[in-house]
Amino acid sequence: MLNTLTIWNFALLEQVQIDFDKGLNILTGETGAGKSILIDALGAILGNRLSSELIRTGADWLRVEAIFNIDHQENIIGFLNENAIDVPDGELIITRQITSNGRGTILVNGCHTTVAVLKKLGTMLVDIHGQNENMALLNAANQFKLVDGSDDRIEVALNEYQKSFAMLRQKEKQLEEKQQNSADNEQKIDMLKWQLQEIEAAQLQDGEDEELEHEIKKLANGEKISRHIAEACEQLYGGASTGTGVVSGLEVVLENLKDLSRYDESLDKVTNTLQEAYAQVKEAAYEVRDYGDDLDFDPRLLDKLQGRMDVIDKLRKKYGATIGDILAFADKAQEQLFEIENYDADIEALTKDIAVAKAEAKKNADRLTELRKQASDRLAMAIEEHLHALGMPDASLEFAITDAPLNNLGADELEILFSANPGQPPRPIQKVASGGELSRIVLAIKAVTAFRDDSPASMVFDEIDTGIGGKTAQMVAERIAMIAAGKQVLCITHLPQIACMADVHLYIRKQVANGQTYTNVTALSQGERVNEIARMASGVDVSAASLDNAREMLVNAETRKKQYAGGK
Repeated sequence: MLNTLTIWNFALLEQVQIDFDKGLNILTGETGAGKSILIDALGAILGNRLSSELIRTGADWLRVEAIFNIDHQENIIGFLNENAIDVPDGELIITRQITSNGRGTILVNGCHTTVAVLKKLGTMLVDIHGQNENMALLNAANQFKLVDGSDDRIEVALNEYQKSFAMLRQKEKQLEEKQQNSADNEQKIDMLKWQLQEIEAAQLQDGEDEELEHEIKKLANGEKISRHIAEACEQLYGGASTGTGVVSGLEVVLENLKDLSRYDESLDKVTNTLQEAYAQVKEAAYEVRDYGDDLDFDPRLLDKLQGRMDVIDKLRKKYGATIGDILAFADKAQEQLFEIENYDADIEALTKDIAVAKAEAKKNADRLTELRKQASDRLAMAIEEHLHALGMPDASLEFAITDAPLNNLGADELEILFSANPGQPPRPIQKVASGGELSRIVLAIKAVTAFRDDSPASMVFDEIDTGIGGKTAQMVAERIAMIAAGKQVLCITHLPQIACMADVHLYIRKQVANGQTYTNVTALSQGERVNEIARMASGVDVSAASLDNAREMLVNAETRKKQYAGGK
């Protein structure tokens, strides 16, 4: 529920704070006083476009702030939590500001947010009934929403249908992709087979390239390796150029130390260390010698290995950096080849899957259609009752549901048909309903749907009284009061029949001071209400008779309101 609307520097409004209450909040005032500005300001809070052109002359910025009570409105609280907006004590404060340079800010409970988020939030907070909303009824999507929202079973059935329709579309997309790819299949088969044959002919072994690189490096440097091994053996075993080698020298040292130990044991520890070193050096010398004995630097072997490496390098350039990558490429190519060669079987399987999915979607669509027909019949009867009471005794309205191709909303075409006169068959509402009739049709719909669980707690009626008067005005007033028995309603009106139903009556006055125009909003007392309703009924000159008539209208209105409150 909207508690407070505060406006700064918005068109004619310098600073205005309006406190609203539950029930029917009526705003009246002379033409041009600025009543529509209040609705525009509220619209800005709900996400409508806000322009710097609306900034009051002489000011650099405008700001609108609204405070809502959202206790127990779980859908709104959940939406705020999803957008990381805190909700302290069930209170929601929305602030919107724009400067003369066009820079705007939006704060929701102190958190910056976007116009898109604000628009979504606005649809949950307030339902505005005005000329634009009347035209929105002509939109097919809104007509579906109207019918589908009238029966909880439809929402369940629609969810089930949309799941099956999504599965159908997925299968159809897979079939379409396969059919698009079929034209290139022959060429792909030839390419894949050639690639697989090339890889298979190489008979690759994982890790083979690393071993080959090692062997080629060794063979290519055979002369250096042989020279280094010969020099190492000569140093270890001795030779013509070196004399005694390391092994022979260690043997002599050990013999001398062992002989010395017969006379002095102080070097026994050193002797043991050298003994261990001698054993290790001797073992290493054997390995070096054996390595040299096994050396075979056959140029033909090197050519063979390099030829093998050339084959692998060629494949690596085409299919992957390593043999592992090449083998993985071959596995994937084999899978693709299998899929293409089994194209006909896949097409047949997908075709069968599509038939099953379509049958399931059609079954769910038929269930959805049946529920919609039942719900639309009940909804049309309820709307007609209100239309008859709103001064259209011969009006008839129906929801025409016809077959349509499967789509995201089912298999239905939906159209509202309307006739205002006897003997005239119902025709599409956009072709036959006048602006005034359309306004009353929407009011009748609001009267039927206002108390749905998911409907906003606040409703705004803007220009609801355009082109009506007399008995029809009284019927419109009673419908608004009926809605206000369970909702907060804000209504701008020029009709006394509607104004006398107010729970809160706000008067909008325009005045000029010091060459500037100002608009003020004042909550009227009971006595002030009598004067205002008398003015609205009789014009500028308020007589004793018009005051008595206003008092009588207020008394009758209170009686009606008590009936609606009891009925609720």
